[in-house]
Amino acid sequence: MRLVILGGSGSGKSTQAQKLCQNFDLPQISTGKILREAIASMSDLGSYAQPYVTKGELVPDEIMIEFIRLQLKKPELDQGWVLEGYPRTAFQAEELDFWLDDLGQKLDWAIYLQVAEATMVRRSLKRSLADDQPEIVQRRVELFYDRTIPILEYYDRRRCLLTINGDQSPELVEQNISTLLSTP
Repeated sequence: MRLVILGGSGSGKSTQAQKLCQNFDLPQISTGKILREAIASMSDLGSYAQPYVTKGELVPDEIMIEFIRLQLKKPELDQGWVLEGYPRTAFQAEELDFWLDDLGQKLDWAIYLQVAEATMVRRSLKRSLADDQPEIVQRRVELFYDRTIPILEYYDRRRCLLTINGDQSPELVEQNISTLLSTP
């Protein structure tokens, strides 16, 4: 199974991605975690990404696309994965599909955790991540509505979008996702 978790900052993407990985025995690819680790270690990716992440901006498509391509080439991901925090633009979503076609794979579902803007901001500010400052969080929320929402239309047209009310408890969100994934 190949799943993408979509949602704004603080929507519960990481929580639900971890639960999906446990429930379906899938590896997780968390772009946020990997970017934070790359920045902390000052790798090439980290050095390039840091100014964008610091301002709450999206890392440019070409860098993220290449980064995801390298991740998906790993043999341990041949049988499936949960991709969290990517794609962030419709262009990235299209490129992901092209890359999966080249690998002879396909995305099973894009799961969108729909939460209110106020919830995104409140949850993000409660976390203890260095890049969760009020102005950065607000900028990420603006970018989400501006650039990420078109991805929903893309996946909806491809008939692989599952929309989940993310304003519920994590347990209820998990239950709703599991129910939809197990429905034939």
